[in-house]
Amino acid sequence: MRKLYEKNELAFALVWIGIYVVLLSAAENLSDALAKNAAGAALCAAMTAYLFLWLGKNGLRERFGLCRPALGAARYLWYLPLAVIASVNLWCGVTMTLPAGLTALFVFRMLCVGFLEELLFRGFLFRALCRSGKKSAVLISSLTFGAGHIVNLLNGAELVPTLLQIVYAVAVGFLFVVLFLRSGSIIPCILTHGVLNALSVFGLEPDYRTQSFISLALIVIAAAYAAYLLRRPALTSGEACVTMEENTEGD
Repeated sequence: MRKLYEKNELAFALVWIGIYVVLLSAAENLSDALAKNAAGAALCAAMTAYLFLWLGKNGLRERFGLCRPALGAARYLWYLPLAVIASVNLWCGVTMTLPAGLTALFVFRMLCVGFLEELLFRGFLFRALCRSGKKSAVLISSLTFGAGHIVNLLNGAELVPTLLQIVYAVAVGFLFVVLFLRSGSIIPCILTHGVLNALSVFGLEPDYRTQSFISLALIVIAAAYAAYLLRRPALTSGEACVTMEENTEGD
């Protein structure tokens, strides 16, 4: 993997995204709920451990945002908009429909998914695309992240809810990219993404009208927070963040 990364960073990112999508889709297509969650949790845990250790071994964790955000939490409004976004699956009420064991497996898997998707899309893909320009990198990374949810249709999800999910995923993906640019860290994005997914097992399913309202609210919150962050100076810390700014200077 080191040779592929050094030769072509974009190819490296796309290969890992492909591995992730194929393996997770295979796990989702298992008919038994326990097998599906167990297989998904095992695959996600293995990929999370491997990538975290590989990045540490090669001194790349900071480059891909696995570091503390620059400056204090006040600079980012104490991440309160992220907390609102993370809680969205509980807006319609709280329930518990799965047995405790399945619930624990699901929560663990979703926390790993949060790590993997942020690292793959905000870390690997975005940083690779930045070599060709920051603006196009932000756009492509956000759209790719949203479009990636199309795979849910292949796993049996309904059309309209999936389309709504794609739209607000693009908006939230854009916010996460901006936060990475401004803070130099994807850790807040990982936590938000993981908790958002994990809490879905405890939320009541909204009807079509409510889902539309929730999607619109998420888009507004993500856009407003991104606009606020874009108005702040891009004060980042660490060699990785400095390199990012140098690679995209003048774009």
